[in-house]
Amino acid sequence: MTGAVDGTAPAPVASAESAGCADAPSLPAAARTSALAEGDSASPGEEARFPAPGRPASGSRSGTGMFRSLANRNYRLFISGQVVSNTGTWMQRIAQDWLVLALSDGSGVALGITTALQFLPMMLLGLWGGTLVDRMSKRRLLIGTQAAMGLLALGLGVLTVAGYAQVWHVYLFALALGAVTVLDNPARQSFVEEMVGRRDLPNAVALNSASFQLGRVAGPAIAGLMIAAVGSGVVFLVNAVSFAGVILGLALMRPTELHVTESVPRAKGQIREGLSYILGRPDLLLLLGMTAFVQLFGANVQNQIALITKNEFETGPAPYGIAAAALAVGALTGALLAARRERPRLSVILAGASVFGALQIVASLMPGYLGFVLVLFPTGMAFMTWTTSLNAHFQLSVDPALRGRVMAIYMLFFLGMTPVGAPIVGFLADVFGPRTGLALGGTVSVAVVLLVAVLLAQRLGVRVRLSPACRPFLRVTRAPAAEDA
Repeated sequence: MTGAVDGTAPAPVASAESAGCADAPSLPAAARTSALAEGDSASPGEEARFPAPGRPASGSRSGTGMFRSLANRNYRLFISGQVVSNTGTWMQRIAQDWLVLALSDGSGVALGITTALQFLPMMLLGLWGGTLVDRMSKRRLLIGTQAAMGLLALGLGVLTVAGYAQVWHVYLFALALGAVTVLDNPARQSFVEEMVGRRDLPNAVALNSASFQLGRVAGPAIAGLMIAAVGSGVVFLVNAVSFAGVILGLALMRPTELHVTESVPRAKGQIREGLSYILGRPDLLLLLGMTAFVQLFGANVQNQIALITKNEFETGPAPYGIAAAALAVGALTGALLAARRERPRLSVILAGASVFGALQIVASLMPGYLGFVLVLFPTGMAFMTWTTSLNAHFQLSVDPALRGRVMAIYMLFFLGMTPVGAPIVGFLADVFGPRTGLALGGTVSVAVVLLVAVLLAQRLGVRVRLSPACRPFLRVTRAPAAEDA
């Protein structure tokens, strides 16, 4: 099915349809999971899953439950450093924005330029970075990129504390940080599988997202207090120190316990090879297209929250912070719930993205501030549900030798669309109002997800079923073969 390396798929014999629960698979869930883990093909009517993880390597331990990846010593070292570093990274984001506004007399243009410069290297050099990641030891590469990020934070901190920082300095540091992420992002994404193996990869991806969201909740609050007390420069210095935890964790890992993917020797045409691989996978192309539109119109919900709380409900910074925290706590909850799933499923990806869009529409219709904040919590859960499942699918269903390049393309679509969509969403909010802008973004997301569901059904020979009375309400099943229909 979708896991075929050459991109071949069953004949298009089915399309989206509505169905109830009566024809749900009769095989017990445990038996279905066991059979698919052994590599058996799903029978007609059985839920179509993405390629099942292989057996764990000899000597590895794979448990069950929300935190099963923590049984792996190398992953414990990694995630411990990530919790600290992610908090520091979010602190720096807040301090950097505040510094730019302070140095530019509150210029929104200067703030936009800073953000654009930080994302520009990924958009221009992402494929090249993914190619280098496939050629190198990911653990050693991460030690280098994390050290470089720490030095950049240290340099900006020293300039700021000394009183020499100017706007163009921040521009240069933002551009340099973006250049480092060209290598760091695909390396960090693909290194997860080397730490925990294929079986626990979805769980580890979800826990990584949880640590990121935990930093998103704690980092801005800590940064706000520190900026008020000691200034932005000290925040940068604290973030520089936070990278030491990640580097130490990487250095203390046991290389013999890693599921190391053999490095790809340098050769001509490797970037083209990665693009050809993606172009030969209609399932990945459709999911990338869905990601582009959802990120373009829906992922800038943070900006819409600021506009709605300020302009519609006429509140101050404290209510805005509460609304943003509700979204972040929902995302953290969604990441932890995703950690309970054994493997990513197409139904979860499609359902999560569609519910995310639908909840944006609901939020735009809330007449009062309290109702608006309450809707943001499940909105964050839905967003994290689809992104963690999508990330794990891309890592599990591709050729390991191409994983760095594929993840670079994935990150290009996932991260690259956000800064492009920000001015579009802002324009819609200015012209039609923030409520309408949020509703339009959600509507586009839902429409694109439904279109992708139909196209996946046609191209991959699966049946997408809507079952409102069942759980999950959206099911993806293999269609019966033509001779069995």
